[in-house]
Amino acid sequence: MIRLARVGAKKQPYYRIVVIEKDRARNGRSIEVIGTYNPRTTPASVELKHERMAYWRSVGAQLSPTVAKLVAKTPAPAPAPAPEPVPAPAAADTAAA
Repeated sequence: MIRLARVGAKKQPYYRIVVIEKDRARNGRSIEVIGTYNPRTTPASVELKHERMAYWRSVGAQLSPTVAKLVAKTPAPAPAPAPEPVPAPAAADTAAA
């Protein structure tokens, strides 16, 4: 399951987006931290490792309702364009007959 784990101080919420077994406690030992959520900034900041999120979703991890809303608001960055291949230099005819 992918859900939030609170790590902020009293009255100062800050959350990690974690992959954790469903039966563990909210702040229990997680498998992997894949992002953060800070609701105290204006606007609230969400940082995600989209490639790790896609991996965990592909192996069956489910999102909590809150994380699903955060993911919907944070689109994945566009993939970087592939660099254009550099043409090889033309071989000069050095063989003299």
